[in-house]
Amino acid sequence: MMRFERKKMVAGNWKMNGNADLVKQFMLEINAPENVDVIVCPPFVYLAQFDSQPFALGAQNMSEHEKGAHTGDISAHMLKELGAEFVILGHSERRQDHNESNELVAQKVKHALINGLKPILCVGEPLDVRENGDVFAYVQKQIDAVVSLCSEDFFDKAVIAYEPIWAIGTGKTASPSQAQEVHQFIRQHLAKTNEKAQRLQILYGGSVNADNAKQLFAQDDIDGGLIGGASLKVDDFNVICQAAS
Repeated sequence: MMRFERKKMVAGNWKMNGNADLVKQFMLEINAPENVDVIVCPPFVYLAQFDSQPFALGAQNMSEHEKGAHTGDISAHMLKELGAEFVILGHSERRQDHNESNELVAQKVKHALINGLKPILCVGEPLDVRENGDVFAYVQKQIDAVVSLCSEDFFDKAVIAYEPIWAIGTGKTASPSQAQEVHQFIRQHLAKTNEKAQRLQILYGGSVNADNAKQLFAQDDIDGGLIGGASLKVDDFNVICQAAS
């Protein structure tokens, strides 16, 4: 299969971490390479504190609803007003902690696309699924729920992040070959639906750090990373961004 040149992307997911001082530090000290799409996804409350930063902003979640009586929820329109261009959807922590189903994640992705936000769709398997050899089927089910509901905009505007659950925040990392195998499967599976899948950015997430980023990003179908813990350390995040350059 012909390889297309895709721009690398590094997205930092602060999760429920950070403070106003970290916001200031990132605005002043992040060195974003021109040939890499760099995104920072802080908690909602800090989005408005960013100003004139050399990277794009993303949110960590959003409601599937437009507006209304949904206490505590945040709409796509609100995120855009705060300067967000991207939104992480379907992260395993949302699926586990908040019981978000494949169908709900699909609704959120569709809503993000309709409202002009670029979704970063997270998919990935728990340890028992990997040990049973069912990784492809598990990930395919997550992806198919979204693609079946969304228009072709998905292939033009969405990003996919493969995050094996067993490697998130554990210090364990899928080997470059393990990660590449799943990334290649995702791209080939989507290409059956739309040839634009060859240009779709697919990120790896799961304990990516300054030491292993370069080797992971060198794989043919790994287009960068969705970074957790290392995105809270400016120096480490800069090294990861440079590794993608």
